[in-house]
Amino acid sequence: MTTRSGWPICGVDFTSRPRKQKPITVATGRMRRRAFELDSIEEYCDWEKYESWLNRDGPWVAGFDFPFGLPREAVRDLGWPANWHELVLHCRSLGRESFRTALDHYRESRPAGNRYAHRATDRPAGSHSPLKLVNPPVGLMFLEGAPRLLEAGVTIPGLTKGDPQRIAFEAYPGFVARQMVRSSYKNDARAKQTPQRMRARKAIVTALASSDNPFVFALSASPRTLRSLVLDATGDRLDAVLCAMQAAWAWQRRSHNHGLPIKIDPLEGWIVMVAEK
Repeated sequence: MTTRSGWPICGVDFTSRPRKQKPITVATGRMRRRAFELDSIEEYCDWEKYESWLNRDGPWVAGFDFPFGLPREAVRDLGWPANWHELVLHCRSLGRESFRTALDHYRESRPAGNRYAHRATDRPAGSHSPLKLVNPPVGLMFLEGAPRLLEAGVTIPGLTKGDPQRIAFEAYPGFVARQMVRSSYKNDARAKQTPQRMRARKAIVTALASSDNPFVFALSASPRTLRSLVLDATGDRLDAVLCAMQAAWAWQRRSHNHGLPIKIDPLEGWIVMVAEK
């Protein structure tokens, strides 16, 4: 029987189109005293394998790097359901092309310089609007990610009460990475995988391993694993670990609303570790 303090904690670097060249990357570990002990990093190249992982029995806690909700402003303007469950099902029913077309038309209907509506959490987090469809396509990540969370029946604090032994948080690795380095640390394009970005990843990993980081607890892993986080120029492995550590941070504060704001818009959701402004 796993104690609550020893629950597996995962981090998911998500993609809206998993494949061999760009899999969904999942880091798993546990909190041990004042350190997050990283046990494994796995890759899922198709939806079937990812869904099998997502629907496994609890207990577990996980941080997912994709938006769980959409801006209330946009939902209202589009006339979409103002209930999270219904909104997610509605967007799924649209399919990728109709969803993309609806967001394209909505963006064009807005004034230049204000094409994208944002959630309350996006501004303080520095995250992209969930309506964005390219570079990165976070709108499509919502479309592929949120329905699968709903179908899995997990609990998402602030959005939905599901299985209390399977808890999902919205994470954003870029938010915590920027608190350790100011420069870019990753890129999927080989031509942009520079020594400067590798040095930035090394600085992040060094900070994580020393506990001189936003989490105020250390990352514990083998030297080989830590080196793999530095060498992965896409940043997927490092992002998965950062998501797991964000989930661990929230789990440490489970008796205080997981460190989340007391009032969360039940349509938009909130990114863990982001303070209200």
